[in-house]
Amino acid sequence: MKAIEGYINELKRISQNPVKSIEAGIKETGKRAVGCFPIYTPDEIVYAAGALPIGMWGGPFVGNMSDKYFQTFCCSLIKANTEQALKGVYDMLSAVIITAFCDTLKCTLENWKTAVPHLSIIPIVYPQNRKTDAGKQFLVEELIRVKEEIERILSVKISEKDLENSFELYEEYRRTMRQFVETAVNYPSIFDAVSRHQIIKAAYFMDKSKYTEIVKNILIELSSMPVEKTNYKKVIITGLLAEPDEFLNLFDENGLVIAADDLAQESRQFRTEAPWEGTPFERMAGRMALQEGCPFLFDRNKRRGSMLIDLKNKYNAQGIVYCQLKFCDPEEFDYPIIKKEMEEAGIPVLYLEIEQQMDSVEQLRTRIQTFSEIL
Repeated sequence: MKAIEGYINELKRISQNPVKSIEAGIKETGKRAVGCFPIYTPDEIVYAAGALPIGMWGGPFVGNMSDKYFQTFCCSLIKANTEQALKGVYDMLSAVIITAFCDTLKCTLENWKTAVPHLSIIPIVYPQNRKTDAGKQFLVEELIRVKEEIERILSVKISEKDLENSFELYEEYRRTMRQFVETAVNYPSIFDAVSRHQIIKAAYFMDKSKYTEIVKNILIELSSMPVEKTNYKKVIITGLLAEPDEFLNLFDENGLVIAADDLAQESRQFRTEAPWEGTPFERMAGRMALQEGCPFLFDRNKRRGSMLIDLKNKYNAQGIVYCQLKFCDPEEFDYPIIKKEMEEAGIPVLYLEIEQQMDSVEQLRTRIQTFSEIL
């Protein structure tokens, strides 16, 4: 038990201190760092270039500096990233990859060129018709362009072998994380809501090889431990992210265990396996084509609701918690559809509007307590 506590505490420390962790990683590995905006940046290319891909998922503070570039009703995650960039927090980065999944991200691409001209901005556009041959080819060409941009900025040459090794490492990371979330639900006293989240989040701030090895060691330790028997009620959480920690603490406080998640910051990053054939770029494009149930990706059949029902049934969960990051339009558009499907299936669903920068969680405490009592 002592060994597993050591691994968990190390990952929690990294997650709780992202800037120090990134600076320590740069010093320890001698690698440069490239920032990666939400939600599906091609981290494998960055890693193949001998650099550290760093997840940029906002933070607990948003000041006034970002108001010069974004309206008050814009996503706080993007505003937090911008605020930190303007304050120099991201000056340790050699470049930043920014996606274009929503209107706010599209504005960010242009705003950052003015706001932080010392940072090299690399845009990437994912095709909405990503399942067609044309869509896959478009994405392959986008990935090649990003590779060339990274090579130019970092003054390196990425070989085919570098890409293959990096992609295989990331596939191993994704397999390991799928095994982790499958296992963690059996040990709620070890992986409470906050610990589970921080362990997954730590991957954004460290070398994937080292991170994957630590999670594997956790799984090895768990393999010799008996499954816990508890009276906790299981729930499935969905949304862009579920933060801050004060919010997640409310689940444990009210006897709820997160059986599985459908969060963009967490399981959506690793739940989809890539095709086994093709070049690394073709496999990356193929993995995006297979990604389902995400409101940031075009889904004619809106599979997210049925996927949540499948998760609920798989883990014998009692309800769904919809974590709505304030002003996140893609997630807001999905909720009426999800709500209707859950009502038709007779599944309790709790809608919670959250912010990373919440001063108080008292209203959420009351709603989660009520939901727990209903379950």
